[in-house]
Amino acid sequence: MIFYVFAAILLLGIMVTVHEFGHFCAARLTGIPVKEFAIGFGPQLVKWHSKKHETQFFIRLIPMGGYCMFYGEDDTEGKEKDDERNLNNFAVWRRLLTILMGPVMNFVLALVVAVGIYCAVGVDQGGEYGYYVVQSVDAGSPAEAGGLQAGDIILAINGEDMKGLDADETPRTSRAIMAYRPGDEPLQMEVEREGEKEILYLTPAVNEAEGRMMVGITMQLQYTPNFQPISIFDAIGRGFDYCVRSGTAILDALVKMLGTGEGLQESSGPVGIVQLIAEETKENGWVTYAELLVLISVNLGLFNLLPIPGLDGSRLIFLAIEGIFRKPVPRKIEAYIHMAGYLVLIGFMLFVTFQDIRKLFG
Repeated sequence: MIFYVFAAILLLGIMVTVHEFGHFCAARLTGIPVKEFAIGFGPQLVKWHSKKHETQFFIRLIPMGGYCMFYGEDDTEGKEKDDERNLNNFAVWRRLLTILMGPVMNFVLALVVAVGIYCAVGVDQGGEYGYYVVQSVDAGSPAEAGGLQAGDIILAINGEDMKGLDADETPRTSRAIMAYRPGDEPLQMEVEREGEKEILYLTPAVNEAEGRMMVGITMQLQYTPNFQPISIFDAIGRGFDYCVRSGTAILDALVKMLGTGEGLQESSGPVGIVQLIAEETKENGWVTYAELLVLISVNLGLFNLLPIPGLDGSRLIFLAIEGIFRKPVPRKIEAYIHMAGYLVLIGFMLFVTFQDIRKLFG
């Protein structure tokens, strides 16, 4: 599991580094000097200096992020305003492009990986559904009382084959369980356990919250995909569509969270994200790892474009104001606004991290 945790940390590091590299490349293209560029954070492992560009480069111990620092970026008092390398001395369009390219590179990374997935794996042209596998059994549930265990494959209920889905795509196991009525004979469930077939007897009970008969299990349907190769042009189209659909779902979730608070309790910080990536990769393989990279990279790009003080989106708004009115917002006021945003973001990060840790040890 440690290997998968490291892989998850590396995934987050790749996305943040690509984001900061976007700022770096745009700065180089527009002629804005970069003071420092680092891969990772924490104690430095490697350091070198570019005399030509007056940039310090670092590789740091913890591969979970990075940064791109500009001259005069934190100069709220104007002490460095006469330094020709000062970020604020460059044209608005140069600074705007430099800030914008961070999120853009996250979208580019997501698209490249999505296209790569389709090129490597192909498209599922319709595979075959199998049986449901029991993932977990609730304590004190009818399933536990009947002897059902995680890993059991449900083959038949009352002699009826449980393979696949009904015509309306309802799980056959769920239909058979919900059809039970109090007073009926216990359900006869044939399962496969470690290669051997067993007969179990379960008596479903009404779940008041759900309003239906349940036995207290979670299940996953076996599915064997039928992947067929596609052309690079088809892969690009499908990859773009996949990124758009991911972005739409993320924006919808953000709107609900910011508007009504829906989903706030389910939000995850770095701890929860690392745990999710590690578990999903271990269970479902490296294609899932790549899919998560696409989803999280799109998420990172969109989140950074939000007009929240401290994020790239807020800086773009200040640059737009400067461009329209030909005069910047006083640097000190802008710095205070960004600082307030940072404090809110740190508070939110602490909240979701606490939630992650509570779930982890819950």
